[in-house]
Amino acid sequence: MCGILGYAGFKEAEPILIEGLRRLEYRGYDSAGMATLTGKHLHLRKRAGRIAELAHYLQEEPAPGCVGISHTRWATHGPATDVNAHPHLGGGGLVAVVHNGVIENYASLKRQLQAEGIVFKSDTDTEVLAQLIAKHLNGDLVEAVRKTLQLVKGTYGLAVVSPRNPEVIVGARLGSPLVVGLGEGENFLASDPSALVGLTEKVVYLQDHQLCSLSADDWHVLDQESVKVPASVHSIDWQAGDTDKGAFEHHMLKEIYEQPEVLENAMRGRLVDADASAHFGGLNLDTKQLRRADRLILTACGTSYHAAMVGEYLFEEFARIPVEVEYASEFRYRNPPITRDSIVLAITQSGETADTLAAVRESKRKGHPTLAICNVVGSSIAREADGGVYLHAGPEIGVASTKAFSSQVMTLTMLALYLGRMRHLSSIQGSQMIEEMRRLPDIIRKTLQCHDTVRAIAEKYYQVKNVLYLGRQYHYPVALEGALKLKEISYIHAEGYPAAEMKHGPIALVDAETPSVFLLPRGPIFDKVMSNLEEVKARGGPVIAVAYEDDEDVAARADEVIVIPETPEYLQPIVSVVPLQLLAYHIALLRGCDVDKPRNLAKSVTVE
Repeated sequence: MCGILGYAGFKEAEPILIEGLRRLEYRGYDSAGMATLTGKHLHLRKRAGRIAELAHYLQEEPAPGCVGISHTRWATHGPATDVNAHPHLGGGGLVAVVHNGVIENYASLKRQLQAEGIVFKSDTDTEVLAQLIAKHLNGDLVEAVRKTLQLVKGTYGLAVVSPRNPEVIVGARLGSPLVVGLGEGENFLASDPSALVGLTEKVVYLQDHQLCSLSADDWHVLDQESVKVPASVHSIDWQAGDTDKGAFEHHMLKEIYEQPEVLENAMRGRLVDADASAHFGGLNLDTKQLRRADRLILTACGTSYHAAMVGEYLFEEFARIPVEVEYASEFRYRNPPITRDSIVLAITQSGETADTLAAVRESKRKGHPTLAICNVVGSSIAREADGGVYLHAGPEIGVASTKAFSSQVMTLTMLALYLGRMRHLSSIQGSQMIEEMRRLPDIIRKTLQCHDTVRAIAEKYYQVKNVLYLGRQYHYPVALEGALKLKEISYIHAEGYPAAEMKHGPIALVDAETPSVFLLPRGPIFDKVMSNLEEVKARGGPVIAVAYEDDEDVAARADEVIVIPETPEYLQPIVSVVPLQLLAYHIALLRGCDVDKPRNLAKSVTVE
């Protein structure tokens, strides 16, 4: 959610920190700030609102110095105000702290500090950290941070500076990501490697309960006892241009159009013609374990949950393995009976989603094999799962996920092929699937030609207050995803349903002001969905249909038709979701919404 960037080097910190914060805007925030040091002088600058507000303030009141920390805040304790923005000071300016996460026992700690005469200026839990660190600071900033963290309960990714140690930044992590960036004569600290793109290619990912200390020419990773520990250096495989909008107006639109290339990247090197199967290098489970699996439990949140629902159809059809799909936020607190030969598969774009990470840890604690489908190399879930598959989708900046969904579904399709060939699927069936998957990127390119049609439909319906999305079988998860996209970025109430469930309640919502989006590519139960469409039309509801070209039956009944190319049923979700993404985008644009940074949302949900 919130973003952190710290810098210690030979350059002025302020422009580096501002540019890094801009790269973190996609995570969601409501205020921004920084603290820099020139010797023993600390300069604090922070503002509620967008980073542009902070940048304007810095033009009037610069923040000099070559060491500094900065932050974008997403409110958890207290409203979005200048006072509640980070960094927070402790000891009257003895330390400055930025913090992601939640300190669960902050209220009791705050009362204790107030009883000692300490006056608080903000409503935040983070100021408690600042005051405690200042209280424990007797010369060694690392030791002051370490002692403070022994007192707190909750989650944190934090960065601390002090005029008493003016060349040093101290960081610590528990449950909220933190990464050290390594340069020549300069080092960085960030909550997300995307903030470091263009600044460095070498990073070290902190693990839970670790601290770090960095200066311009040195860095260390430490354990809870302040003992130096070895750390692995990784490379960032993103380029500076990957986080730019390019020729597109918004990141979301760029990412929608990147989907053909994203699918090609997901398949690259993984489809094996000789075996009529797929190959994955990082599963880390042997063939016997995979063949012995009697159940898959897919766990995820948000858009990744909808991809998991598509995965349920794929695994049961092609691998003949029973599947359960669980919201990670519920699964982490349940205690369901899970057999020894069940495999838990976590699906996540960021690899830092708090609920999904907790679900992985709970599964491992109970001895179940855990796999992950993830986009971010070196993320917490990627490191902690027993094995997994990277999406290679590149950075997804738009808060509303698009290309990650397509890549997740493609990866699940390849996994279904892999497990199916391991069990009962014939080589002829496997070869046919490979051929069909390889054609998919060009099919998506053709699908994107519906853009003008979708824009015209958006102009007709952008002022409605409610929309229903309806599909069956493989298209039920797509209906849910289409509704989620509209809710996320346009703030229109939308619901997705299996089309047959309409008459069990939701049909009461149908009226002339409530359009229904039907997913109607030809398939085994096409006629059933057409009957559901007729039920909506009989009650005066407008119908927007996503269907194949030249489908006269659909054209004769729907008010609007968005045409997509013909595709095998199991690949249709990746195709039919594209016009729904574009529809949400254009409706949000017409309503004047901030498409890439919708209100109240964050890209990576790292708190519960």
